[in-house]
Amino acid sequence: MALRSNLDPAPNLLTVPDAAGKIKWTDIFGNNHAVELEIGSGKGTFILAVAQMHPQHNYIGMEWAKAYCDFAADRFRRHGLANARMVHAEALWWIRCHVPDNAVAAVHVYFPDPWPKSRHHKRRLIQPEFLREMHRILVPGGQVRVVTDHAEYFEWIRTVFAGQGVLAQIPFESPLPQEAGGVVGTNFEKKYALEGRSFYAIAAEKGMNGVTSAPAS
Repeated sequence: MALRSNLDPAPNLLTVPDAAGKIKWTDIFGNNHAVELEIGSGKGTFILAVAQMHPQHNYIGMEWAKAYCDFAADRFRRHGLANARMVHAEALWWIRCHVPDNAVAAVHVYFPDPWPKSRHHKRRLIQPEFLREMHRILVPGGQVRVVTDHAEYFEWIRTVFAGQGVLAQIPFESPLPQEAGGVVGTNFEKKYALEGRSFYAIAAEKGMNGVTSAPAS
């Protein structure tokens, strides 16, 4: 169900055939600017803000819910953002299929589904294989940033980050200026802040030489 009438997402909606394989950012954006990805963009609030603030960077948001994906792409069109696109796909699959090695400056994962029931933990996005995939696609010095409101999931995330050797943990720095108590300014964050929830953030970086130690056993 559309979130507003008369949506026109097409200009900012990126559709790549499976057979296309790895893509070239220049074919999409027409320039060689750094590219950042957001997994689970929802209504596109974060990318809308950051793409306007940093026109020298390109942004791709990935969202599984088609209504939200179309809404976000339409927002980008209405704001005239030539440096922002939305993708309707399962994010990790799309990344494996289409994103080349050493091609992304940052990956943003804000308020991912915590899948709180134990039997569903295997569905959680943050897993060791996810960080290995991030290491593959990040440029040297590239970062992955994660924020959640779910304390137990955060402990899971911290354990995953600590138990791998492909990325080095670094202090989390918000990519956007925030009011006191804010983190990244997504719709979920604004909603959860009104409910008085706490936020937990973590970040990791690919080594500048692109070489890291083997994952911890």
